[in-house]
Order: sequence, then structure tokens, then C-alpha cells
Amino acid sequence: MRDVLRLLREERRARLFFLALTQSALGTGAAYVALLLVAYDRFHSPWALSLVLLADLMPAMLLGPVFGAAADRWSRRSCVVLADVVRAAAFAGIWLVDDFTATVAFAALAGTGTGLFTPASLAGLPSLVQAERVPAATSLYGAISDLGFTAGPALAALVLLFTGPEELLLANGVTFAVSAGILFRLPFGAVAETHAEGRVVPSLLREAWAGLKAVAGMRGVRIVLAGSAAALFFGGVFNVGELLFATEELDAGDAGYSALVAMFGLGFIAGSLLGSGGGPPGLLRRRFLQGAFLMGLGFLLTGLAPSFGVALVTFAVAGLGNGMLLVHERVIVQGTVPDPLLGRTFGVKDALASWAFGTAFFAAGGLLTAIDSRQLIVGVGIGGLLVAGVSAVALHREGVPGELHDAQRGRGWGLRRRGRALSDLRGHEQSADVVGGGDPGATLVDNVD
Repeated sequence: MRDVLRLLREERRARLFFLALTQSALGTGAAYVALLLVAYDRFHSPWALSLVLLADLMPAMLLGPVFGAAADRWSRRSCVVLADVVRAAAFAGIWLVDDFTATVAFAALAGTGTGLFTPASLAGLPSLVQAERVPAATSLYGAISDLGFTAGPALAALVLLFTGPEELLLANGVTFAVSAGILFRLPFGAVAETHAEGRVVPSLLREAWAGLKAVAGMRGVRIVLAGSAAALFFGGVFNVGELLFATEELDAGDAGYSALVAMFGLGFIAGSLLGSGGGPPGLLRRRFLQGAFLMGLGFLLTGLAPSFGVALVTFAVAGLGNGMLLVHERVIVQGTVPDPLLGRTFGVKDALASWAFGTAFFAAGGLLTAIDSRQLIVGVGIGGLLVAGVSAVALHREGVPGELHDAQRGRGWGLRRRGRALSDLRGHEQSADVVGGGDPGATLVDNVD
């Protein structure tokens, strides 16, 4: 926490960035409730909720690597500003047009903005602060994002006493417009070095594909991204089952359910802040695995919880693990992936997370027709612990690099010396492999085991 406070005291640009992020995150959390209310009011069916949520996820699911390629090809500041403008227009559109089909279309437009904002902002974050403060900035980023979804619904409940959900959606659009105005004047996120040299590939899709192949070749990073996505799948199933578990198994009612979600959020924020100090690669890897373990353990203990009071603690444990998992995943990526590839790596990560959640939402609905919510959550816990175990074995076999290299030097963790050449990412028609005996310096990422 000291690192975060020092960051806010001494980094003016970071203060402005996180001010913009905080107000838009609170608006997003409040608008989540309002959007579901509006969708159900315009199309009286449970499918209304599913379609709106799926529309928000679909752009990142299908185009995550392309959004990441855009963040690597053009100014990351321009990308985040454009993303905020798109989201402002989308929520203003939902407020303006009283039609369910248009609501789904505007939700997809908002999801497009989010799909571009996420990789561009995370890739641009290291250029906003001094190198040693990148973990603190990444930690605060995660904490603020979850604060929005923890405090935002409570804010919505208060605002909805005086106005309707449509007006709340418009207010969320205003928060994105404010964010765009702040970030537009904030110097950060210049064009990645590859494109600053003027070597721009002719096709964004080709660039996204080259990034996908390069990310797939980074063994250590690939394990971290896959383990995180698998853990988030079980987290998504948990999200679907937790309401029934709270109201039917624990008899906690709506207020009790809200308290459980709040405890999960507080645990998540605490877990995110635990990543603020950074550390050597071995420590980051252990913290990532500890997060996966605590997340699975929290789910399992929740399924076994005999009372509401015990469940409050287990929800907090699961949230703590979730926060630790995500913040250390991001710090590992930022510290090991070369800057020209950073946006695409976060784009791939965002796509995997979106697919994990989208698949989980459908899987949980089917599972709940066959088993009760307690059995579902116990199964989620077992699955989460298996993910932690498999990830630990895979990372142990991979080994730990001796140091996290500066991304600007084009180094990272775990790509074979047969890895993709950096020139391939610049659009040159070269072989994907540098066959044995080649110059190690020509590879995108050296093997630093």
C-alpha cells in the first residue's frame, strides 16, 4: 500500500489517469445494474439479460487480438481516448433510443470500446510512471476497476431513489466523456518502437495474427494466460451460482447476497494491492499461483460453508485470491513481454477471459438444472484447485528466468530460441523460426531460463 500512496504523491500523470479511471469505473459499476434493469424493461424475458451481457462480451471474445494490434500499431493514448468516446456514445444511445434491439447493439458498441480500452491502457501504463512503479500502478488499476463493481451498485441503489435507470446510463456516458477529456491531454502511451520506425504492416489482421503466434510461442507467458483463463472460467460459474446459493442454501436473502458480493469485492481489492511491490520473477510466479490456490480454496470452502457468517469469510478469501491472480498475471506480462507486442498480449488475455466468462455463463445454467447450487460451488472449488495445481506443475517445468528484462529491450520470459523474429512483427515476410545456430539477439524474446 505504501508503494501505491507514493505513486499517487509523486506521479502527477498517474494521479490524473487514475482520477479518470476511478470516476468511469464507478459509473460502469452503477450502469451495470441500470443496464440490466433497462434491458428487462424493454424485453420481458430472462434472455434480455443474457443477450445484453453477451453483447458486451462478444467484441473482446472475437476481436481481442485485433484490439491489441491496434494498441501496438497506433498511439495507446489515442486508443484509450477513442475507446472512451465510443463508450460515451454507446450509453448515450441506450438512453436516447427506447428499443431492445438498439439496446443490444449499443451494448455491443460499449463492449467494443471496452475491448479496445483494456489492452491499450494496460500496455500504455508502463509509460505513465517510472519503471520501478509499474507494479504499483498495475495493482492500483485492478483495485480501482473492482472498486467500481463493488461500490457502483450501491451508488446505483442510491441514485435510483431519485431518478430512473436510463438517466443513470446517460450519467455513465458522461463519465466516459470526462475520462476521454482528461486522457486526451495526458502525455503517455506513444506508438510502440516497431511502428515508430515507420515499419507498419499493411494489414491489422495480419499484425494481430503475427502477435497471436508470438504470444503462443512464449511458453511461460502462455502458461500464465491459460491458467488465468481457466481460473476465470470457474469464477464465472461461481458468479452464476452464488445468488441461488446465498438465497436458497444460506437463506441470506437479497441483503445477505449483496453483503457476500461486497466481501468478495473487498477481498479482490486487497489482493490487487498485494501486487504493488512487484518483486523478482520467482516471487511473482509464486504470488500468481497462490492467488489461483486461494481463489479455488475460497470457492470450495464457500460450497462447504454451514452458515452465512462463515460464507462471508470464504467469499473474502476467494476475492483475495482472484485479485492476487489477476494483478500478478498483469505484472508478469508487463515485465516480460516486449513493448511492440504488449498490446496484443493483453488483447489475447482479454479475449481468453471473455471466452472464459461467456462459456461459464452458459455452462452454469445447464449445470444448475442437474445439480443444486451448493454442489455446483463445491465443484467450482475443486476445479479451481486443479487449475492451480496444473499451473504450478507447468510453471515448475518451465523454470524461472533469472531476471525480468526491460520490455523496451525486446526481451521476455520463455520464448524458445526458435521463436518468432521481431522483424516478423514488423510485417516482413520471414520464417517464423530462427533455426539453431542463428543470432540469439535476432529473436523477439530470448530464452532466459
